[in-house]
Amino acid sequence: MPNRPLVIGHRGASGYRPEHTESAYRLAFEQGADAVEPDLVATRDGVLVIRHENEISGTTDVARRPEFADRRTTKQIDGQRLTGWFTEDFDWAELATLRAVERLPKVRPASAGHDGAEPMLRLVDLLGLIDECQDVAGRMLRMVAEIKHAHYFASIGLPLDELFAREIAGWDDVADRLTVESFEQSVLTKVRDRGVSGSTVYLIEADGAAPDLEARDGVNALSYAAQIGPRGLPALIGAVDGVSLAKSLVIVSEDDEVESTGTVERIRAAGLQVFTWTLRAENRFLTRAARLGGGKEAPGDWRTEFRAIYDTGVDGVFADQPDLAVAVRDER
Repeated sequence: MPNRPLVIGHRGASGYRPEHTESAYRLAFEQGADAVEPDLVATRDGVLVIRHENEISGTTDVARRPEFADRRTTKQIDGQRLTGWFTEDFDWAELATLRAVERLPKVRPASAGHDGAEPMLRLVDLLGLIDECQDVAGRMLRMVAEIKHAHYFASIGLPLDELFAREIAGWDDVADRLTVESFEQSVLTKVRDRGVSGSTVYLIEADGAAPDLEARDGVNALSYAAQIGPRGLPALIGAVDGVSLAKSLVIVSEDDEVESTGTVERIRAAGLQVFTWTLRAENRFLTRAARLGGGKEAPGDWRTEFRAIYDTGVDGVFADQPDLAVAVRDER
């Protein structure tokens, strides 16, 4: 078991501030996070911007901007039909005028109190912020960059691997400070082939199959479950440095106890690093055995759940409240 699993601020300290904002990232590092995780999508002029999805009506004020009303449209993204406003229909100068809002205002009203206070960020902005925070903290700080919807963006002439390799070039100590992750293994291979240093981590959903495999193989696409199963796992060894599992693949409620599924232990024994997402304190996000009274939005027995996750031997966790994840880790 690793002595000190990494705590990664999931979109910053997104339990306390609107996700992917400067204040969310700064707060994550102040709370002791070892790394932060930006989600990367592209503008139509090829700038990598940091948003959870390329559809941005839930995380910005774009829907309230009359000057952009005509940009509302419907698209098919990785098999899902979505209506809203999409980053690839804007250039960076336009997106820079938008302001971030809390994605889950009913769950996190205190964070929603910061709505409209901060702009969107580009990848280049975050790189500078991490360097600044590292100088202040006096310790190495890392970035775990998630490349989103790579197959889709490539299909519209915006290859995210190429854009990422160009923008990350010149960042100091990339080999030690950078991890690249995606739900599509093919883009991780492309990023590595472009000479980008650092580690690669394949994100694994609890259900379904990877969008790039579905695009290539249709109904015959290998599922995520099969890829980390006994037959599929050997193909990942050497192709990626690790996997990052949905939390439901890591722990389960059994007889009012939070227990390991054994998946982390099995994959680590095969030689891959294993991370998990996402640690959150509210009842609605906790496994059944860790929920307490007070309603879905109230904090539950997060300490017990977080401890059970660490006990599986994970190499790192993604957390909306990095301070809580750090506290449980350091107690151990």
